[in-house]
Amino acid sequence: MGIFNDEPLFDHEQGETLGILMLNLGTPDAPTAQALRPYLKQFLSDPRIVDTNRLLWWLILNGIILKTRPRKSAHAYQQIWTEQGSPLYTYSLALARKVQERLDKEMRFPVQVQLAMRYGRPSVAQGLERLKEAGARHILVLPLYPQYSATTTGSTFDAIADELKRWRWLPELRFINQYHDHEKYIDALAQSISTPWSQWGQPDRLLFSFHGMPKRYHLAGDPYYCQCRKTARLVAERLQLQDGEWDVSFQSIFGREQWLPPYTLPLVEKWAEQGIAKLDIVCPGFAADCLETLEEVAQGIEHAFLAKGGKSFNYIPALNDSDSHVDLMLALIQQHTQGWACADAAYAGYSAEERQKRKTRATQAGATR
Repeated sequence: MGIFNDEPLFDHEQGETLGILMLNLGTPDAPTAQALRPYLKQFLSDPRIVDTNRLLWWLILNGIILKTRPRKSAHAYQQIWTEQGSPLYTYSLALARKVQERLDKEMRFPVQVQLAMRYGRPSVAQGLERLKEAGARHILVLPLYPQYSATTTGSTFDAIADELKRWRWLPELRFINQYHDHEKYIDALAQSISTPWSQWGQPDRLLFSFHGMPKRYHLAGDPYYCQCRKTARLVAERLQLQDGEWDVSFQSIFGREQWLPPYTLPLVEKWAEQGIAKLDIVCPGFAADCLETLEEVAQGIEHAFLAKGGKSFNYIPALNDSDSHVDLMLALIQQHTQGWACADAAYAGYSAEERQKRKTRATQAGATR
């Protein structure tokens, strides 16, 4: 077998398509220990996720973690699994389909949207292959991570590069690193908070809870912490909140080393003990609701807050497949595809007449297709 993947026979009459590859973190195929084991192995084997001595980590991962954690994680997934499957996959797929529908209506050139997962299925390789089959010679990669981190966006870039290293004919590629302060992102978050407040009132405090990260990653230059703080500040300003009415914390902590403070669980428990009665939590770093938002926050953090004396707890859902989220995706796509010929409605490569002329010239020169 050669180094490169064999390319399908190119048809000179085929029109070009603009490819949009939307990516999220991933999910197991089922809420079972058997399904969790390969998913967790792929996830936790990524050096972007666990940046430590590889041999030592291999021993810990395969000797301890993969023997105990799949069962615990499966139990957690069972608490949120739906008839449609994993919420993260369901919401991400619904978002991608709505983006495709909007592009079909608003754009005058062919666009193909594909959803892929960094870990699990559909894989990055599958997403890219489907775009290639659709004739995408220009591909925009849109990771669904508003705040950049090497553990998420950086790892996605690695997976894209690893797959494209096996392609002979590379597409022209653009990559969206982050959109943590994009106006439509801030608008969408603010709307997702103010709408339920109009029904149940403003809480004593609003907490922005982001996924945690080892503090040493931040000290080594990862901008994630700063971008999380900026997102929260911009949303708080849009909602006209005052100091003391909102705060930022970090969740999903594991291991013994220090992570970005403050941690969500102890902070929420302290607030309840101090007399904070009404608490709302929003998780702006998650584009779609998932294990970390639905099981850890909406169930676990709520239980802890009420157990410590809190009276009212509300989890504000992720943007998921809301219209405002679709609007944000369209704005990002339009912004980052400017200047590409394939995104020009007048591009001659799309007309049937031009494609036929191209094929005629090619067959006269000896091509078979």
